[in-house]
Amino acid sequence: MQDFALYFQIGRAHILDWQAYDHLLFLLALCASYLLSDWKKVLLLITAFTIGHSITLALSVINWIHFPSAWIELLIPLSIAFTAVFNLMDRSTQKWQGLSSYLITLFFGLIHGLGFSNYLKSLLGSEISILQPLLAFNLGLEFGQIIIVITILALAQLLVSQLKLPQKTWILLLSILSVGLATKMIIERFPAIL
Repeated sequence: MQDFALYFQIGRAHILDWQAYDHLLFLLALCASYLLSDWKKVLLLITAFTIGHSITLALSVINWIHFPSAWIELLIPLSIAFTAVFNLMDRSTQKWQGLSSYLITLFFGLIHGLGFSNYLKSLLGSEISILQPLLAFNLGLEFGQIIIVITILALAQLLVSQLKLPQKTWILLLSILSVGLATKMIIERFPAIL
């Protein structure tokens, strides 16, 4: 049980780490179009992300898949930029809807999972069974994501409902911030793939 708590904490810390802000930035872009009243839809989206994250993390840890880390580190900010640009394409508060939104979010989870796999491999070391550590890590990740998402959604609800900030303005601000920071990461990481 002590190992479970340790890996749960590592998963939670992974998402709440301000130095690894790419994951936080993805959640910010993903939540930009939503308010607190949309929490069920957003919970399903982040769960799709976690499922994707879990799949590639597990497959990478057991050495079934291998991708050059430079490409993964470039694809992560590209996924953030895509998500934010999608928000900007329709300024009428269009939300990610339907099966396609969950599949896209799942796909981005697959990419982000590969970004953390080398670190988790080094932590697992010679663990005989990786099932419990992976489960604990991903539950910790999901818990951390829920904390972040509730914070973003509550802030959006406060600004839009109470302070009367137009929701279109909120979406625009978060999306532009996300695109700007993702573009900076893309520019910094692009030379590594050459």
